[in-house]
Amino acid sequence: MTERRVDGRIERGNQTRRLVLRHTVGVASREGLEALSLGRLAAELKLSKSGVFALFGSKEGLQLATVRAASRIHVTSVVQPALAQPPGLRRVRELSEAWLRYSRERVFPGGCFFQKVVPEYSSRPGPVRDAIRSADGSWRAFVRQTVSEAQELGELGTRTPADQMAFELTALWEAANARSLLTESDLPYAHARTAVRSLLADAAAVDSGFLGDLAEQPVGT
Repeated sequence: MTERRVDGRIERGNQTRRLVLRHTVGVASREGLEALSLGRLAAELKLSKSGVFALFGSKEGLQLATVRAASRIHVTSVVQPALAQPPGLRRVRELSEAWLRYSRERVFPGGCFFQKVVPEYSSRPGPVRDAIRSADGSWRAFVRQTVSEAQELGELGTRTPADQMAFELTALWEAANARSLLTESDLPYAHARTAVRSLLADAAAVDSGFLGDLAEQPVGT
């Protein structure tokens, strides 16, 4: 009986933690991580402040947990759909489609979570910045790897180094996210998609049929 009661408390704690983090990733995507506080969350979610404190320990602990939760959502929304495609140009294309879809569909209500918190913490040393930098670094390494695989397979040329092409791709995606938020329009995603298609067409080593696929699929499919 005692063990069941302990297990029940653990499960209720895990459920509360998930509830809190679903809320915090949305708040932080709109207002930034500094907007989070244990008291605010307790009031908005009708929880005891002591209960929220028991789950996260401090505001910094809450912020770190929020970054980790956001990273998991980003992987599910963007990385996993790309990995469902075989390595090569198709995976690069799907990575672009998935990122634009993730931003356009407001998986986070404030647009891309990391585009909100990276500038917020880029010049603020500490554990939160370290966590953001680690998540951001892993993401950008994945983009570079995806491009590099397409080059190794001969589906993208090597005139532009993989790290440069990854930089250009992410810059286009991030610009679409920012412009869409500012203008409340989906048009920036169409512009970004056209620019990505042009970039990949210019970099393609041979006409292997992939570029036709790139031209046919509308944004968000």
